[in-house]
Amino acid sequence: MAGDKSSRAVWGSWLVFADESGQGLRPPKGRTWARTGQTPILPVAYRGSGRVSIAALLCVKPGQRTWLIYRTLTYHRRKNEPKGFGEQAFQALLSAAHAQPGGPISLVWDSLPKHVSTTMRTWITAHEHWLSVYRLPPYAPDLNPAEGIWSALRTRLVNFTVDDIDQLADLIRSRLKPMQYQSDLLNGFIAATGLTLDAL
Repeated sequence: MAGDKSSRAVWGSWLVFADESGQGLRPPKGRTWARTGQTPILPVAYRGSGRVSIAALLCVKPGQRTWLIYRTLTYHRRKNEPKGFGEQAFQALLSAAHAQPGGPISLVWDSLPKHVSTTMRTWITAHEHWLSVYRLPPYAPDLNPAEGIWSALRTRLVNFTVDDIDQLADLIRSRLKPMQYQSDLLNGFIAATGLTLDAL
């Protein structure tokens, strides 16, 4: 991880891995059982267009339950509507992570423009009494446990059928919410990177 802060800064804090993803109205394809010669057909209305953006935080601390905190943002392609998460949305999400598990945060995320903008860096500096930030190396998704959230979500969205982007947003939230209570699943995302809770 990039950064010149002492490793002492993470002691006693929550280690928070952040990542973003998105989903349009075209569902991921999956296999299913069917009678020979009777291919299942799922009707998809595709009324309108748009995209659901998702930002997630995987919050880890030895001796504590692993937390998943997420937010969704629905883009309907309307005038002046944000296409994805901006600085204010990220700030609100990080503030929620500070309030919900409680305590200081050591944030690990990539170098997307919104993460390293002047606005974001100024806000981070103003909150450095509870927030330390470390950046992942470029092109290193295998080091980020939060990537596992999207793999698990895709398996729960296979062959979905919805009428519009708002129904898709509801579906995504309904698939993410149960994951918040599956500690073994969340800890599995961490293990898949080679990290262990004891090492943290």
